Amino acid sequence: MKSLVVKRSVVINGHKTSISLEEAFWKGLKEIAGARKMTLSDLISSIDAERKHANLSSAIRLFILDFHRSHLEQAAARNVALARSANTA
Repeated sequence: MKSLVVKRSVVINGHKTSISLEEAFWKGLKEIAGARKMTLSDLISSIDAERKHANLSSAIRLFILDFHRSHLEQAAARNVALARSANTA
């Protein structure tokens, strides 16, 4: 299945720019912004401000990957804690 790259214009810190991402990344970015009660532009601005060397599209992809990895690690830690508490009960 071919993933289409979608180019969208966004405003970052008052400046309009275009970002090219696969649709799945746009969807993930919107979900994260919604969960944090932020606008898409505000979330992208914060990613832009914190990035080190990568271009913005790459920084966004890495941010989404890190977000999901972090949530998986938290879920795994909760599962371990639940298993331990079940074994001691």
